[in-house]
Amino acid sequence: MIKYLIEKEFKQLFRNSFLPKLIFIFPCMIMILMPWAANLEIKNINLNIVDNDHSVVSRRLVDKIGASTYFRLTALPDTYDEALLGVEKGTADVILEIPHDFEKDWINGKAPRLLVAANAVNGTKGSLGGSYLSSIISDYARELRSETPVRTLAGKPLPRIGISTLNLYNPTLNYKLFMIPALMVMLLTLICGFLPALNVVGEKEAGTIEQINVTPVNKFTFIAAKLIPYWLIGFVVLTICFVLAWLLYGILPAGHFLTIYGFALIFLPVVSGFGLVISNHSSTLQQAMFVMWFFMLVLILMSGLFTSIHSMPEWAQWITRINPLRYFVEVMRTIYLRGGGFAELLPQLGALLAFAAVANIWAVKSYRKSN
Repeated sequence: MIKYLIEKEFKQLFRNSFLPKLIFIFPCMIMILMPWAANLEIKNINLNIVDNDHSVVSRRLVDKIGASTYFRLTALPDTYDEALLGVEKGTADVILEIPHDFEKDWINGKAPRLLVAANAVNGTKGSLGGSYLSSIISDYARELRSETPVRTLAGKPLPRIGISTLNLYNPTLNYKLFMIPALMVMLLTLICGFLPALNVVGEKEAGTIEQINVTPVNKFTFIAAKLIPYWLIGFVVLTICFVLAWLLYGILPAGHFLTIYGFALIFLPVVSGFGLVISNHSSTLQQAMFVMWFFMLVLILMSGLFTSIHSMPEWAQWITRINPLRYFVEVMRTIYLRGGGFAELLPQLGALLAFAAVANIWAVKSYRKSN
């Protein structure tokens, strides 16, 4: 019986000319557009520099900052007040003021002070812009120290301290490598969560579900027949995402594809079961869409996709513990970035198994064959 029900679901799915196109076009659009749009890197920051020193050393600093891809040098005003007017007009985001005697103080061994003023109306842009500029100034200071003769103490040269930075798992700090695995989770959630929910409610409105209700098919068989086609679609979507990540960005997982498919086999029943729970408690298609979108928006925002969970308040971190998307996002990033295996991901495996059991038992129990 379940075989015929699954065949019916596939026929009903592909009878709609829009849904098959959505299943294939939507992942392509997300994978092409979102890695460029959902990027927390701040670039093209408008910068005004007030150079009060007009020396060789200060000019080199201005040129070094201008060569950065993060800043766009918009003006070189004569005074700080003029630069501040640019911030008020919105033509400048950050101001750098180089003091008088900047070169003289440096040569005499003093520590000259630079003023970095950032427009913090946009807190992210202001803080990151100030951090980027401070990093460039620190790097420039190291260059100057390397060019200055080393002073001696009691006839012996002062020791130099060298710092070597190694970025583990993402050496080039490529933000796309961090975002793309999480975007795959979002795609699976939207497609395999929304479609089952809308499918059942659509049959309720059309009245076709009554034909199933009068048959001796039990609730478990009915729910399984509804979910299995979307699980298979989820694997197809995940495979498309793998291919697009490799073709468009050259990104391949450091771990094994089989590990990802294994966790996806558990995650897909979670989101599709949750979608069926909402459909079972909804009377109309519009109601199901609004309720599903409400929960999906909260789950995606609290999954660590855009904001690191460790950066959230402690109470928000506790809420993320009941969010299944959080655990699959951790799985995808661990496998893609660090090459983790099942042994390393046992806590996430246990959490997803628990969510899958709860969601699907709830879906079966909440489905009523008769009103």
